[in-house]
Amino acid sequence: MRNGHALVLFSGGQDSTTCLAWALQHFAHVETIGFDYGQRHHVELQARQEVLAALRAGFPPWNERLGEDHMIDLAVLGQISDTALTRATAIEMDAAGLPNTFVPGRNLLFFQLAAAVGYRRALHTLVGGMCETDYSGYPDCRDDTLKALQVAVSLGMGRRFTIETPLMWLDKAQTWELARTLGGTALVDTIITLSHTCYLGERGPLHAWGHGCGHCPACALRRTGFERWQAKA
Repeated sequence: MRNGHALVLFSGGQDSTTCLAWALQHFAHVETIGFDYGQRHHVELQARQEVLAALRAGFPPWNERLGEDHMIDLAVLGQISDTALTRATAIEMDAAGLPNTFVPGRNLLFFQLAAAVGYRRALHTLVGGMCETDYSGYPDCRDDTLKALQVAVSLGMGRRFTIETPLMWLDKAQTWELARTLGGTALVDTIITLSHTCYLGERGPLHAWGHGCGHCPACALRRTGFERWQAKA
Protein backbone atom coordinates (compact mmCIF):
# COMPACT_ATOMS: atom_id res chain seq x y z
CA MET A 1 0.00 0.00 0.00
CA ARG A 2 1.42 3.39 -1.01
CA ASN A 3 1.31 6.60 0.96
CA GLY A 4 -1.34 9.17 0.20
CA HIS A 5 -4.60 9.05 -1.71
CA ALA A 6 -5.10 8.91 -5.47
CA LEU A 7 -7.29 10.54 -8.11
CA VAL A 8 -7.68 8.50 -11.31
CA LEU A 9 -8.39 10.06 -14.70
CA PHE A 10 -11.19 7.68 -15.57
CA SER A 11 -12.79 7.73 -19.03
CA GLY A 12 -14.50 4.34 -18.85
CA GLY A 13 -12.15 2.72 -21.36
CA GLN A 14 -9.91 -0.33 -21.08
CA ASP A 15 -6.79 1.57 -20.07
CA SER A 16 -8.37 3.81 -17.45
CA THR A 17 -10.32 0.88 -15.97
CA THR A 18 -7.07 -1.05 -15.60
CA CYS A 19 -5.44 1.99 -14.02
CA LEU A 20 -8.34 2.37 -11.62
CA ALA A 21 -7.94 -1.26 -10.55
CA TRP A 22 -4.20 -0.65 -10.12
CA ALA A 23 -4.86 2.38 -7.92
CA LEU A 24 -7.40 0.48 -5.83
CA GLN A 25 -4.76 -2.17 -5.18
CA HIS A 26 -2.15 0.39 -4.14
CA PHE A 27 -3.95 3.20 -2.28
CA ALA A 28 -6.23 3.23 0.74
CA HIS A 29 -8.55 5.82 -0.81
CA VAL A 30 -9.19 6.44 -4.50
CA GLU A 31 -11.46 8.90 -6.29
CA THR A 32 -12.18 9.24 -9.99
CA ILE A 33 -12.52 12.15 -12.36
CA GLY A 34 -14.01 12.28 -15.85
CA PHE A 35 -14.36 14.97 -18.51
CA ASP A 36 -17.19 15.80 -20.88
CA TYR A 37 -15.47 17.70 -23.68
CA GLY A 38 -17.97 17.04 -26.46
CA GLN A 39 -16.21 13.86 -27.48
CA ARG A 40 -17.59 11.99 -30.46
CA HIS A 41 -17.59 8.80 -28.38
CA HIS A 42 -19.80 10.40 -25.73
CA VAL A 43 -21.11 6.93 -24.90
CA GLU A 44 -17.96 6.43 -22.79
CA LEU A 45 -19.51 8.68 -20.14
CA GLN A 46 -22.30 6.14 -19.64
CA ALA A 47 -19.82 3.27 -19.79
CA ARG A 48 -17.75 4.77 -16.99
CA GLN A 49 -20.75 4.76 -14.66
CA GLU A 50 -21.47 1.14 -15.49
CA VAL A 51 -17.85 0.15 -14.87
CA LEU A 52 -17.80 1.98 -11.54
CA ALA A 53 -20.99 0.22 -10.45
CA ALA A 54 -19.58 -3.15 -11.48
CA LEU A 55 -16.34 -2.58 -9.55
CA ARG A 56 -18.27 -1.59 -6.46
CA ALA A 57 -20.54 -4.63 -6.67
CA GLY A 58 -17.98 -7.21 -7.72
CA PHE A 59 -14.96 -6.25 -5.64
CA PRO A 60 -15.93 -5.52 -2.00
CA PRO A 61 -12.37 -4.61 -0.85
CA TRP A 62 -12.13 -2.10 -3.69
CA ASN A 63 -15.58 -0.74 -2.92
CA GLU A 64 -14.35 0.20 0.55
CA ARG A 65 -11.53 2.23 -0.98
CA LEU A 66 -13.46 3.78 -3.89
CA GLY A 67 -14.66 7.25 -3.07
CA GLU A 68 -16.36 10.08 -4.92
CA ASP A 69 -16.57 10.41 -8.69
CA HIS A 70 -16.09 13.88 -10.19
CA MET A 71 -17.41 14.88 -13.63
CA ILE A 72 -16.02 18.06 -15.18
CA ASP A 73 -17.78 19.98 -17.95
CA LEU A 74 -14.99 20.77 -20.38
CA ALA A 75 -17.13 21.70 -23.37
CA VAL A 76 -14.80 24.56 -24.25
CA LEU A 77 -12.16 22.02 -25.31
CA GLY A 78 -14.53 20.53 -27.86
CA GLN A 79 -15.50 23.98 -29.07
CA ILE A 80 -11.93 24.99 -29.89
CA SER A 81 -10.88 21.59 -31.25
CA ASP A 82 -11.29 20.48 -34.84
CA THR A 83 -10.42 16.80 -34.59
CA ALA A 84 -11.89 13.42 -35.44
CA LEU A 85 -12.65 12.94 -31.73
CA THR A 86 -14.78 16.08 -31.56
CA ARG A 87 -16.19 16.21 -35.11
CA ALA A 88 -17.84 13.63 -37.38
CA THR A 89 -14.90 13.51 -39.77
CA ALA A 90 -12.88 10.63 -41.17
CA ILE A 91 -9.91 9.47 -39.13
CA GLU A 92 -6.67 10.16 -41.01
CA MET A 93 -3.13 11.49 -40.59
CA ASP A 94 -2.65 15.25 -40.59
CA ALA A 95 0.13 17.31 -42.17
CA ALA A 96 2.26 17.05 -39.01
CA GLY A 97 2.20 13.25 -39.14
CA LEU A 98 -0.20 12.90 -36.22
CA PRO A 99 -3.60 11.19 -36.44
CA ASN A 100 -6.40 13.73 -36.46
CA THR A 101 -7.77 12.01 -33.34
CA PHE A 102 -5.18 14.03 -31.40
CA VAL A 103 -6.97 16.69 -29.33
CA PRO A 104 -4.34 19.37 -28.65
CA GLY A 105 -3.92 20.13 -24.96
CA ARG A 106 -6.38 17.47 -23.80
CA ASN A 107 -4.20 15.56 -21.35
CA LEU A 108 -2.49 18.75 -20.21
CA LEU A 109 -5.87 20.22 -19.26
CA PHE A 110 -7.06 16.94 -17.75
CA PHE A 111 -4.14 16.77 -15.35
CA GLN A 112 -4.27 20.45 -14.43
CA LEU A 113 -7.96 20.22 -13.59
CA ALA A 114 -7.41 16.94 -11.76
CA ALA A 115 -4.72 18.64 -9.70
CA ALA A 116 -7.13 21.46 -8.83
CA VAL A 117 -9.66 18.91 -7.58
CA GLY A 118 -6.93 16.90 -5.87
CA TYR A 119 -5.61 20.00 -4.11
CA ARG A 120 -8.80 20.61 -2.19
CA ARG A 121 -9.47 16.92 -1.52
CA ALA A 122 -5.92 15.95 -0.47
CA LEU A 123 -5.49 13.62 -3.46
CA HIS A 124 -1.88 14.22 -4.39
CA THR A 125 -1.30 11.24 -6.67
CA LEU A 126 -2.84 11.61 -10.14
CA VAL A 127 -3.16 8.40 -12.15
CA GLY A 128 -3.55 8.26 -15.93
CA GLY A 129 -3.58 5.55 -18.59
CA MET A 130 -1.11 7.18 -20.96
CA CYS A 131 1.21 4.82 -22.81
CA GLU A 132 4.26 5.24 -25.03
CA THR A 133 4.46 1.60 -26.18
CA ASP A 134 1.22 1.01 -28.11
CA TYR A 135 0.02 4.52 -28.85
CA SER A 136 -0.80 6.87 -31.70
CA GLY A 137 2.10 9.28 -31.27
CA TYR A 138 0.19 11.81 -29.16
CA PRO A 139 2.83 14.15 -27.70
CA ASP A 140 0.85 14.59 -24.47
CA CYS A 141 1.06 10.85 -23.77
CA ARG A 142 4.87 10.81 -23.64
CA ASP A 143 6.70 10.08 -20.42
CA ASP A 144 8.83 13.22 -20.82
CA THR A 145 5.73 15.38 -21.18
CA LEU A 146 4.13 14.00 -18.05
CA LYS A 147 7.32 14.26 -16.01
CA ALA A 148 7.57 17.93 -16.99
CA LEU A 149 3.89 18.43 -16.22
CA GLN A 150 4.35 16.87 -12.79
CA VAL A 151 7.02 19.46 -12.01
CA ALA A 152 4.94 22.35 -13.35
CA VAL A 153 1.78 21.30 -11.48
CA SER A 154 3.68 20.82 -8.22
CA LEU A 155 5.34 24.23 -8.54
CA GLY A 156 2.12 25.95 -9.56
CA MET A 157 0.09 24.41 -6.74
CA GLY A 158 2.77 24.88 -4.10
CA ARG A 159 2.32 21.26 -3.15
CA ARG A 160 3.97 18.10 -4.42
CA PHE A 161 1.86 16.09 -6.87
CA THR A 162 2.91 12.77 -8.36
CA ILE A 163 1.68 11.62 -11.77
CA GLU A 164 1.54 7.83 -12.02
CA THR A 165 1.21 6.11 -15.42
CA PRO A 166 1.12 2.34 -14.78
CA LEU A 167 0.72 1.50 -18.48
CA MET A 168 3.47 3.76 -19.84
CA TRP A 169 5.81 0.95 -20.91
CA LEU A 170 3.24 -1.81 -21.51
CA ASP A 171 1.81 -2.91 -24.83
CA LYS A 172 -1.89 -3.75 -25.08
CA ALA A 173 -1.33 -7.48 -24.54
CA GLN A 174 0.50 -6.66 -21.32
CA THR A 175 -2.32 -4.32 -20.30
CA TRP A 176 -4.79 -7.21 -20.62
CA GLU A 177 -2.47 -9.35 -18.51
CA LEU A 178 -2.16 -6.62 -15.88
CA ALA A 179 -5.95 -6.49 -15.61
CA ARG A 180 -6.04 -10.25 -15.09
CA THR A 181 -3.34 -10.03 -12.44
CA LEU A 182 -5.16 -7.26 -10.59
CA GLY A 183 -8.72 -8.59 -10.68
CA GLY A 184 -8.75 -12.02 -12.31
CA THR A 185 -11.27 -13.04 -14.94
CA ALA A 186 -13.95 -10.95 -13.21
CA LEU A 187 -12.09 -7.73 -14.01
CA VAL A 188 -11.23 -8.87 -17.53
CA ASP A 189 -14.91 -9.69 -18.15
CA THR A 190 -15.93 -6.28 -16.80
CA ILE A 191 -13.53 -4.58 -19.19
CA ILE A 192 -14.75 -6.65 -22.14
CA THR A 193 -18.46 -6.19 -21.55
CA LEU A 194 -18.73 -2.70 -20.04
CA SER A 195 -15.76 -0.49 -20.91
CA HIS A 196 -15.70 1.63 -24.06
CA THR A 197 -12.74 2.39 -26.33
CA CYS A 198 -14.11 2.88 -29.86
CA TYR A 199 -13.41 6.37 -31.23
CA LEU A 200 -16.61 6.26 -33.30
CA GLY A 201 -18.75 5.62 -30.23
CA GLU A 202 -20.12 2.35 -31.56
CA ARG A 203 -21.28 -0.28 -29.11
CA GLY A 204 -22.93 -2.81 -31.43
CA PRO A 205 -22.25 -6.54 -31.04
CA LEU A 206 -20.01 -7.81 -28.25
CA HIS A 207 -16.76 -9.10 -29.73
CA ALA A 208 -14.33 -11.33 -27.83
CA TRP A 209 -12.39 -8.17 -26.92
CA GLY A 210 -15.39 -5.92 -26.26
CA HIS A 211 -17.73 -3.49 -28.03
CA GLY A 212 -16.68 -1.25 -30.90
CA CYS A 213 -16.49 -0.78 -34.64
CA GLY A 214 -13.40 -2.99 -34.81
CA HIS A 215 -11.66 -0.76 -37.37
CA CYS A 216 -10.78 2.60 -35.81
CA PRO A 217 -7.26 2.94 -34.32
CA ALA A 218 -8.52 2.46 -30.76
CA CYS A 219 -10.44 -0.70 -31.62
CA ALA A 220 -7.55 -2.07 -33.66
CA LEU A 221 -5.13 -1.66 -30.74
CA ARG A 222 -7.56 -3.21 -28.30
CA ARG A 223 -8.41 -6.13 -30.60
CA THR A 224 -4.86 -7.01 -31.62
CA GLY A 225 -3.64 -6.68 -28.05
CA PHE A 226 -6.35 -9.04 -26.88
CA GLU A 227 -5.48 -11.55 -29.60
CA ARG A 228 -1.77 -11.45 -28.70
CA TRP A 229 -2.62 -11.87 -25.04
CA GLN A 230 -4.91 -14.82 -25.74
CA ALA A 231 -2.26 -16.46 -27.92
CA LYS A 232 0.17 -16.40 -24.99
CA ALA A 233 -2.36 -17.72 -22.47
